[in-house]
Amino acid sequence: QVQLVESGGGLVQAGGSLRLSCAASGRTFSSKTMAWFRQAPGKGREFVAGISWSGGWTFYADSVKGRITISRDTAKKMGYLQMNSLKPEDTAVYYCALSGADGSRWSSDFDSWDQGTQVTVSS
Repeated sequence: QVQLVESGGGLVQAGGSLRLSCAASGRTFSSKTMAWFRQAPGKGREFVAGISWSGGWTFYADSVKGRITISRDTAKKMGYLQMNSLKPEDTAVYYCALSGADGSRWSSDFDSWDQGTQVTVSS
């Protein structure tokens, strides 16, 4: 079982940037699709961005395209979410997750989740 530990959340003003990191333990990180989801108060969990196991394919929710970049360093077992031009509507708890279903953006396909980190964007 892979364990994930996330860091990098916090409070930022609108237009600012944050970088989230996700550290994985275990032996299957390199074979898994990694994705970031978020959940705002009173709303369901929403897909944000995903990256294939090889790192060669990335995919994004329309609401974040051009502002957010997902990446991974398989050798270090790390995943990253660079968030620029943040908006108040980006405020949510962010989660990183792993899935054996390559290219999936459905939370039900993800079987490893971290504890989540709060991102708050003030207007």
